[in-house]
Amino acid sequence: MDWNAAIEKNREALKRILATLVAMAALAGGATLPRHLHRAVLRLLRPAEAAARRLIIVTARGLVVALPQARPRKPKLKSLTWRDAGRAGVPAPSENLAPRALPLPLLDPLPRWGRRARPAASGVPRISVPGFTRLFRVRPQSPDDPIDATRLASRLEALASALDDLPGQARRFARWRARRDAAGAQARQGRHAGRARRLWPLRPGRPPGGRRRPVHEVHEVLNVVHGLAFWALQSTDTS
Repeated sequence: MDWNAAIEKNREALKRILATLVAMAALAGGATLPRHLHRAVLRLLRPAEAAARRLIIVTARGLVVALPQARPRKPKLKSLTWRDAGRAGVPAPSENLAPRALPLPLLDPLPRWGRRARPAASGVPRISVPGFTRLFRVRPQSPDDPIDATRLASRLEALASALDDLPGQARRFARWRARRDAAGAQARQGRHAGRARRLWPLRPGRPPGGRRRPVHEVHEVLNVVHGLAFWALQSTDTS
């Protein structure tokens, strides 16, 4: 099988899908999106993120990295920064610095087993005084309600960065795999056996945003790379 051709074909397909999502999100032209548009973008973004994660796994097949030696922890010193410019010490960094871009998560979110569904908010707390306060009906949610799109934009940027640098993302995954194997070796020797760790990067069952019957190109891409990722993991798994 030509792995490189399969990776490039699905990467180009995901980049086309991402361009469509960015165009959809840019229709509103502001920091918020109408509820119906926000949900429409999110409905396609979830499977696109899952497909990108699987494409990273395929790219990392057979990749071996050496973990750096653990550095001894230094004692924590009290901060010498001050918010007040008139006081002695090192001036604190400005709070207006641009936040660091978040990378695409390498691991699928696990299903929320045993958790009750959160009921939809259908009211607001109201304090009434009989004879003085007039009660009013709470306005139901509307498809045109503005929804903050900051988090959505960050996820789109993370997906774009991952697709533009698959080799770098593959090295990230190889480092995670090496840390997992090292932790497993220590656990078998009776050391550091307290914290639970993920052993498998994919969630059990259907992938996030996956559908049994594809209704969009992103679902078809996800089905293809899901099988490729399983193939790559089974051939390189050492846990």
